[in-house]
Amino acid sequence: RARALLQQLPPQDCDERYCPDLAEEERRQLRVFSARRRRDALGQGLARPVPGPCHGCPCRKCGRRLNKGDPGISASRLGDQFWHPSCFSCHFCHQLLVDLIYFQQDGRIYCGRHHAELFRPRCASCDQLIFMEECIEAEGRRWHLEHFCCLECDVPLRGQRYVMRSGRPCCRPCFETLFAEPCQACGDPIGADSEEATHQGLHWHARAACFCCSLCRKPLRGQPLTCRRGRLFCSDTCSLAQDASSGSASDSSDSAFASAPSPDS
Repeated sequence: RARALLQQLPPQDCDERYCPDLAEEERRQLRVFSARRRRDALGQGLARPVPGPCHGCPCRKCGRRLNKGDPGISASRLGDQFWHPSCFSCHFCHQLLVDLIYFQQDGRIYCGRHHAELFRPRCASCDQLIFMEECIEAEGRRWHLEHFCCLECDVPLRGQRYVMRSGRPCCRPCFETLFAEPCQACGDPIGADSEEATHQGLHWHARAACFCCSLCRKPLRGQPLTCRRGRLFCSDTCSLAQDASSGSASDSSDSAFASAPSPDS
């Protein structure tokens, strides 16, 4: 319950004590924003049997009828309407509202988190609402200017090139050092600026020298291909010819290929 409350009613959305780094103007805006929400939108549902005059009324969410005496939830800010207890949930995230605490907007009920986000963006780093005039938007999320930093080294990325990793920005040097996949052909990392080709969970540079037939070296980008034991071939003919060659020759070529980094290395 405590975890759910912290998720649905973030304390930093209504109490400046949880936002120590705000400038004075941002603090003022937070106080005004919080007071307006409490006055105009905050309420607590009431669990009670459906009264006789509301017999047969539809549930506000699912539309199924509620009969006299059925358990129901009413919300004073939304008039004589009822919900099934399992339907009294946030319109956005569909989670049941802990302690029946809701915020209403345009006839819909929300948890505190998603009601606040109807009006202010939320920083993807610190989880606080953004009251500054400027913020950074990337990949459908927003950040305070000072919080848009590399997930590994914390270098500021405003105006810099970056790569998204698990929903967070990563500078190019960190990405190429820690996360770039090795090419199955040449063994070098596939950098953020390099085009990548993948097949069956393996990775190659998309250039012709790497993503090509292991036997005849024909480029395979946009072409039919077959993959056997981690090697690419343009046709069954090349694949069978490679097998025949391997069977009559030494294992030197196989050993050399096996020494290249695997995708998990």
